Amino acid sequence: MNNHLSILEEVKQGNYKALARVLTLVENDIAPSDLILRDLDSLSDVPVLGITGPPGAGKSTLVNAITNHFVSLNKRIAILAIDPTSPFNFGSLLGDRIRMANQFNNPNVFIRSLATRGALGGISAKTIEMVDVLKASNFDLILVETVGVGQSEVEIAGLADKTVVVLVPESGDEVQNIKSGLMEIADCFVINKADREGADTFANNLKKIVHQGLKTIPVLKTVADKNIGIEELCTWITSMPAIEKNRKKEFLFAEKAWKIIQHNKMQHIDKKKLREKIHEALLKRNFNIYRFADEFKNS
Repeated sequence: MNNHLSILEEVKQGNYKALARVLTLVENDIAPSDLILRDLDSLSDVPVLGITGPPGAGKSTLVNAITNHFVSLNKRIAILAIDPTSPFNFGSLLGDRIRMANQFNNPNVFIRSLATRGALGGISAKTIEMVDVLKASNFDLILVETVGVGQSEVEIAGLADKTVVVLVPESGDEVQNIKSGLMEIADCFVINKADREGADTFANNLKKIVHQGLKTIPVLKTVADKNIGIEELCTWITSMPAIEKNRKKEFLFAEKAWKIIQHNKMQHIDKKKLREKIHEALLKRNFNIYRFADEFKNS
């Protein structure tokens, strides 16, 4: 049996060491990651829940509380936490992952951080691949947590089957802002830290805005660090309908397919030869980069 097939078999059976190894290969484009991705048997019925929202909304605490709830029901949970890249070592910033320390030793929980490596808005192309690898294992639910900044929110909506947007009462000032961007993305709004002043007013205002939209979006209140409101949120998560047609997903995967095709088509191009040919071509007075590219492509 091919080596990559045997490691995939381990992943399927829930071997965390093998899973971590495959994710590292995929994240860093190390062989045989391309073979692994081609032979993945991703289980399309494993729900992927996106959790996004501004920094400081308590997303990690909420993810922790959701995880505790499902683990108590003997469910297996995978968490992919997408972190902004550290400018110093290109690793993930693991600051607020510390409060999830109690999950690291839990045999039913797998946690992985992914640095965004400067990808626009926060979701690198690697996220789709890594989620696909997680879907090939034996989890009951995959949580993808991302810092919600602009583009990444739209992308998480394309990647996840359902997206939770986490806000705090202080977000009340940004209600108009919420109206434009997050409304398309959210399948559920969670107002975390709801024991703070202004939470009820904010929730009511948000509900009014939500009811003007085309789809009914639930607005739930939680105090994640005290485990308040978590059960209701988890009930909503469990009631996620069978994976529906997700238009955003089509766009996101079309982009992904485009990049894969582009990458494959470019593989045979020898950059050294390209530079040599450019060197020769530049000596001619009638050099034209577009004609050159056409000729090189056909050579």
